Amino acid sequence: MGNGMTDGPRQGTGGDGARGATVEDVVLNANTAFYNAFEAGDLDLMAAVWLPEPDPVCIHPGNAAISGYAEMMRAWAMIFANTPYIQFFLTDVQVRVDEDVAYVTCTENVLSSGEGAPEDGFAGGKALATNVFRRTSTGWRLWIHHASPVLSSSGGRQEEAE
Repeated sequence: MGNGMTDGPRQGTGGDGARGATVEDVVLNANTAFYNAFEAGDLDLMAAVWLPEPDPVCIHPGNAAISGYAEMMRAWAMIFANTPYIQFFLTDVQVRVDEDVAYVTCTENVLSSGEGAPEDGFAGGKALATNVFRRTSTGWRLWIHHASPVLSSSGGRQEEAE
């Protein structure tokens, strides 16, 4: 049951060499695939990351929950159409696996252009994210993504979510 938990720093598995990879490594690779699809703005890659059933849920910072696979894919198409550039630098990454469910928590350090960014510039932001995965016959699939904005340490202000 509870095998594969490791202490100490993680090392990248490097390529497709899954030999010796723990279940935690496999879940972390699924987490990376989510952010890679997001950065690439690739709807096919994003569709392959998500669990179609039971209804997946996605909550972006300051937004209402999006439930259901079809509704979520429409939302991703809109995000990709309005985000010319986005890059994620993940920090504080933690993974926990319990049989067929796993979660990854991390800090998303985001650099983006497009809506909300200065003219001809980039906007930076930070969010805390929880990504919940379920094991399927085709591997670990993302079931729930929930990201919350980080309060700025200086002003203590947070934009109100509608």
